[in-house]
Amino acid sequence: MTKTDVTQNKVAVLAGGWSDEKDISMQSGTACANALREAGFKDVELLDVAAPDFVVRLAQGGYDVAFVAMHGHYGEDGCIQGLLEILHMPYTFSGVLASALGTEKEVAKSVYKAAGIPVPDGVDVAPDTRLTDEQVDELIARLGLPIFVKPAANGSSFGVTRVTEASGLNDAIGKAGAQGDRVLLEACIEGTEITVPVIGNDDPQALPIVEIVFNSPFYDINAKYEPSSMHHVIPARIPEEAYRKAQEYAVAAHKALGCRGTSRSDFIVKEDGTPVILEINTIPGMTERSLIPDSARHAGIEFPELCKRFVEWALED
Repeated sequence: MTKTDVTQNKVAVLAGGWSDEKDISMQSGTACANALREAGFKDVELLDVAAPDFVVRLAQGGYDVAFVAMHGHYGEDGCIQGLLEILHMPYTFSGVLASALGTEKEVAKSVYKAAGIPVPDGVDVAPDTRLTDEQVDELIARLGLPIFVKPAANGSSFGVTRVTEASGLNDAIGKAGAQGDRVLLEACIEGTEITVPVIGNDDPQALPIVEIVFNSPFYDINAKYEPSSMHHVIPARIPEEAYRKAQEYAVAAHKALGCRGTSRSDFIVKEDGTPVILEINTIPGMTERSLIPDSARHAGIEFPELCKRFVEWALED
């Protein structure tokens, strides 16, 4: 039974796990647990999902709500959400279906297309694919160079390669498919990289757009976890119409997938002002330096208040 005063609820913050992003997840979980305590929550416990006694502790701990701070496999893909559904425990962020759809990049692209959101051209292949010279030539004729090669269901740019020469395609596919995921090969869209946070359930709202600046060939894992002041420009320096359109598309993507609580959609804004969606993150990084907290602060929402709102949305009927 949840309490009228949301801060009186006992919260289990779920983090860690087994994905490439487990260490980042523990950082997010620790930051969110501290933020909830700062927001007035009296009973907050951080649980490592990979601990041997995790399921017993979760099921028998008397928690009113789970705050999911897991990234990547088992956390952002609908797995932990399925367990929480079985336990009849309310939880933050998206449900099983929206989480699974958002994680599978190629499947999500079909949803975006149906919602009228521009997507990059691309194909997905099996993780053990070895392209023939003829297939490589056909792909380059279609997608051009560079080509981004990425796991179809991973995050934080793990396993991503920006391929600039035909000879590198098969090695990049092997790297991206190392965990058994299908592999996505996409055309490189030139332009300004931005990310658009969205918060809310039935009436989601876009937060200020963050422009991503970096010196590496793309916004890789190293750049993503450097201080935000090095890479975040808020609000993004893009034309007014492109700004409005990107926020509109981000809300549309949030709704089309059925997201709840929050999502963060990454785009490239082309020279003609068209925002092209790259992917959606249903459980984005949640440290003080992460993109959504940084954007929320520019909208006047401090991190403790933001985390409190996530719990409130989790407890909505």
